Amino acid sequence: MANNHEQFKAFHDSIKATATRRNTLKKNRDALRDKIKKYFKENHSDYIQPTFFWQGSYAMHTLLNPIKDEDGLGAYDLDDGIYFESDDINDRKSIEWYHNEVYEAVKDHTDNGAEDLKPCVRVQYADGHHIDLAIYFLYTEEDKTMLAHKAEPWHESNPDEMIAWFSDECKSKTKFRELVRFMKAWCEYKRSEGVKMPSGCIMSMLTSEYYQWNDENRYDIAMRDILKNMYDDLSKDGHFHCWRPVAPGEDLFDNYTKSRKDTFLKELKSFKEDAEKAIESKNPHDACIRWQAHFGDRFSCSTAKDEDEDASKKEFSGKMRYNSQYA
Repeated sequence: MANNHEQFKAFHDSIKATATRRNTLKKNRDALRDKIKKYFKENHSDYIQPTFFWQGSYAMHTLLNPIKDEDGLGAYDLDDGIYFESDDINDRKSIEWYHNEVYEAVKDHTDNGAEDLKPCVRVQYADGHHIDLAIYFLYTEEDKTMLAHKAEPWHESNPDEMIAWFSDECKSKTKFRELVRFMKAWCEYKRSEGVKMPSGCIMSMLTSEYYQWNDENRYDIAMRDILKNMYDDLSKDGHFHCWRPVAPGEDLFDNYTKSRKDTFLKELKSFKEDAEKAIESKNPHDACIRWQAHFGDRFSCSTAKDEDEDASKKEFSGKMRYNSQYA
């Protein structure tokens, strides 16, 4: 069977965010935090002062280099949490108040401005990335972290527990973080083609749920097995779920319409079938082209041999037998 492990390794190197890029994003994050601290100190000095907790792909170390758009820019979707902590629930103000004040604090931070969205306040940067500021009230008396979501009532949400869960998964599952990056890169590529795909958070949970490693220590085999496990289960009647592994433990597929569900299952089935055919193939280059169809040109096939592996083995074996006669 074809072996494309080396092509996956090269692909991983190309999609993993560089240390330089991470440092730049961290500087932007810290400057934004300073701006928010300054605003609340000057305008609400008698109220709880905000603290922060980095969350999402940056905190989990699954951040990807974005696919470049026509302008040569790529969009990073980053998340930072703003916390207002108190042991008195009466200190909690309205969801609208928190959104309005955070927006006022950051609206002029960049030339590209900010948006007050339902789940967060978003700050846009000229290089194409943005930082989503999720706002929380931490009620220490009951150890509850509640999200200020404009379209929903206050509800428990614990991004720090999610990060701790992900860290434990990486410790217990071989190459888990790399496999999550591959699954996120697939979704990113499909989104660049106009397909609405699940979030990176959902793909992290699904990769964990259907995770499988192999004795050959190969990325391509692991991806095939995860995709097969995922499709075979999610496509069953009543099995289309993605349960958050920490509080509040909701089903992240709960709000998917039938159309969106069918679209994802269609893409998943296509990827799963091509993954199976790639592993079954005898030609590494032909197999690589199947993977490339779902990852895009960043998944390079230039190093994959365009030859029948079985024929190569027979030819090599024949030479060995021939040489042994004259040894």
